[in-house]
Amino acid sequence: MLLKGKRGIISGALDSNSIAWKVAEEAVKQGAIITLTNAPIAMRMGEINKLAEQCNATIIPADATSVPELENLFTKSQEVLGGKIDFVLHSIGMSPNIRKNIPYTQLNYDFYNKSIDVSALSLHKMLSVAYKQDAISEWGSVVALSYIAAQRVYPFYTDMADAKAMLESIARTFGYHYGKHRKVRVNTISQSPTKTTAGSGVKGMAEFFDYAQDLSPLGNATAEDCANYCISMFSDYTRMVTMQNLYHDGGYSSTGVSTEIMDGLVK
Repeated sequence: MLLKGKRGIISGALDSNSIAWKVAEEAVKQGAIITLTNAPIAMRMGEINKLAEQCNATIIPADATSVPELENLFTKSQEVLGGKIDFVLHSIGMSPNIRKNIPYTQLNYDFYNKSIDVSALSLHKMLSVAYKQDAISEWGSVVALSYIAAQRVYPFYTDMADAKAMLESIARTFGYHYGKHRKVRVNTISQSPTKTTAGSGVKGMAEFFDYAQDLSPLGNATAEDCANYCISMFSDYTRMVTMQNLYHDGGYSSTGVSTEIMDGLVK
């Protein structure tokens, strides 16, 4: 019961393959009460009502690029849950350029701006709204999901790599200000390639999943593994961890080459 008595907001749960879905399930198992949120269009595409019923959670639709809708999200979440929020999961990302298979060297800049707004600026807007409302309790925790393409080149990840780099920068800088203000901690988790609905939309990700599995000494971290890590970051056991990008990838980020990869090259 690591989260007993805690209140949380979980964004981005689309279906049972989503990391956010797993986080919501585990948070409730660990004693938390939560609200669920996603953009209205994503909710129509997904199965969030099933999760809400399972977790006894209220759904509060919100476009994460809209400040007024985020204001409503935090206000209503506090009303529904009966107090300030203790943890928030930002699991939001979308690239129209990737959806339309536009290569990085030929990006549509209107699409690019949309990618940045949805995938990165939404974290700043979310934190800014919470900061102004004083909606997150002291020693609260905010976690955003990232990917190693923020630091290294993965050609298939195109403009989402730029968005994730900005996401991590926002987490560091806002983490400083929120830490000074209310001891709220803000971190990003850089997860292994994961077989989610969102990840499957990135061309080349399926093949890369197998490569990362062979490179990582522990193998790829699953969505369930990531959920458990998020729970630990929401708990009081990590209350002095903030402004960090935390690799949760089975050792992939620290491995130059593996014997499995070398053996494959020799063959």
